Amino acid sequence: MNELHAIEIEGMSRSAFLLRGALAVGAAYGGAAAGPFVAQALAQDSASDVDVLNFALGLENLEASFYAAALKTGKLSGEVKTLATEFGKHETTHADTLQQLISQLGGTASGTAKAKVVVRNQADFLKLAAQLEDLGVGAYNGAVPAIQEPAVLSAAGSIVQTEARHAAAMRFHAGLEPAPSAFDPALSTAQVQAALKKL
Repeated sequence: MNELHAIEIEGMSRSAFLLRGALAVGAAYGGAAAGPFVAQALAQDSASDVDVLNFALGLENLEASFYAAALKTGKLSGEVKTLATEFGKHETTHADTLQQLISQLGGTASGTAKAKVVVRNQADFLKLAAQLEDLGVGAYNGAVPAIQEPAVLSAAGSIVQTEARHAAAMRFHAGLEPAPSAFDPALSTAQVQAALKKL
């Protein structure tokens, strides 16, 4: 059974490189929900820094929406609720920073996702949060080789460290190993496609 009852994504950017990694999140949400989004992303062959930032912005907005929904419908309590509140604020701050970088590069922010997310309970929240944060880390790691501007690379490096801390915390509360390996993966297009075929 999917951890999310429903998710709808519209209006994502045309970006490619980071999107290819991050949309393995579709494996967590369900192929039917993420399929059109993924198909559009995988059709792209290259990405500029603005493209990478726009998808990162969409991802951060999606994560912020996820945390907001979990706080409303997930029946969260205690430390888990505190972390969801804090991490949601982090994702919003990340999105604000990415928007500023896009503007500084002369681009237009288009990575705004409209997401409808329903999280039914705390156990489902923790399982999906761990998957989402892990895949976000892999997505940022996968984007690094495509980044040209030092300011963008610096921002991505700083954000991915925080995302990794989110992942460790959520994994711990979900009863998983917080740091299961010495290295986090950089997700490739082939890995994403393989993950989607398993749905």
